[in-house]
Amino acid sequence: MRNRLKVLRAERNWSQADLAEKLDVSRQSVNAIETGKYDPSLPLAFKIAQLFGLPIEQIFSADETAQAAE
Repeated sequence: MRNRLKVLRAERNWSQADLAEKLDVSRQSVNAIETGKYDPSLPLAFKIAQLFGLPIEQIFSADETAQAAE
């Protein structure tokens, strides 16, 4: 799964710690999501979308390479 979390966070001049506090998760979780090492749960994805005021599909998208391999 790909995501725009790092870009959206940077546009708001938020640190990973700032975003983590707003989402009530650890900074390590934010880092893992941004780097694609962890896919957020559906409730967390909705929380992220609500925080940025965007639909989930404008933040997260399927990794086309992974889909092609399936």
